[in-house]
Amino acid sequence: MALFLCLAGTAGPVAVVAQAQTQPQASQTFATGSLTIRTASGKTYPFSIEIAVTDPQREQGLMFRKEMADDHGMIFDFGEPRRVQMWMENTILPLDMLFIQGDGTVSHIRENAVPYSRDIIDSHGEVKYVLEINGGRAKALGLKAGDKVIGKLLGNGN
Repeated sequence: MALFLCLAGTAGPVAVVAQAQTQPQASQTFATGSLTIRTASGKTYPFSIEIAVTDPQREQGLMFRKEMADDHGMIFDFGEPRRVQMWMENTILPLDMLFIQGDGTVSHIRENAVPYSRDIIDSHGEVKYVLEINGGRAKALGLKAGDKVIGKLLGNGN
């Protein structure tokens, strides 16, 4: 679900996660791990995640997936903070996208991104990670900007 471009004329590099594909391409393999989302009220929610760190992995993302467990997701690691733009081309599942700063703070949430849409979904500032979970989960769990994502990948947990 990604093609990365650095766009000239912006305040800095912009990672654009977008690539049109009509059929599944060779499947990427993803490392797996876990993380926890801790709300401002102290509630914690563990997730099993797949980790997208390379361009081919970020390009594929969750494209063509037909189902995902409620406690699963995929985290996109951009390596350094930057403005990120994504879209839902060839993505079957509605998704919530949590835009996460380098310290694990959720800076913005885009709820229920529309499957197959080419509309750009912007991070509204620099982020280092994007966590995609099933659409509607952020609202169901009461997740908000300011919550923390904790995990080994983010360097702030086990």
